[in-house]
Amino acid sequence: MQIMRLIVTGPVGAGKSTFIQSVSEIQVVDTDRRATDATTLSLKHKTTVAFDFGRLQFSPKMALHLYGTPGQARFDFMWDLLICKAHIYMLLVAAHRPHEFRYARRMLSFMQHRSRAPYIVGITHTDKEGAWELEDLPIALGLLDETTRPPLVVVNPRDAESVKRSIVVLIRHFIQQRKDQKAPPRAATAVTIAS
Repeated sequence: MQIMRLIVTGPVGAGKSTFIQSVSEIQVVDTDRRATDATTLSLKHKTTVAFDFGRLQFSPKMALHLYGTPGQARFDFMWDLLICKAHIYMLLVAAHRPHEFRYARRMLSFMQHRSRAPYIVGITHTDKEGAWELEDLPIALGLLDETTRPPLVVVNPRDAESVKRSIVVLIRHFIQQRKDQKAPPRAATAVTIAS
């Protein structure tokens, strides 16, 4: 059986555990523990300390393994372990918490330095008061080059259909990246300059 590994990462409270729980066909293996730091306590009572794990079967020969990273930097050793084996990954960012955009940008940089795996950015909590508009988020996340910018998708981690749609976007992006890598280099075009 072919297995594809999807890493779901992002700051605390962006919706990583909920995302995986929404689509997993098995009971999600989680390592949630009581939150002990002030930042986490203000968002939720429990937090992931190692990783979440779920599975989504595409066909008898293909399965997607979903791994959710912890959101805190003190667990970055887990980010390192998980991203090194990733085929694809998704950065989840809560649109209504702009004070976390810089942190999300640092997480993305961490992942990019360790993996060339294709990724997309999933924007969550777009229905909350103070949520940023989708077109403003690439700038806040440092994704300035439109030619290399990954797809940005709005995703509701509580809605299985929304999660599945975001996964489809990510897999299509993965397929396109593989096609682009396999494409033969373009032949040089002769240019005549009129005198």
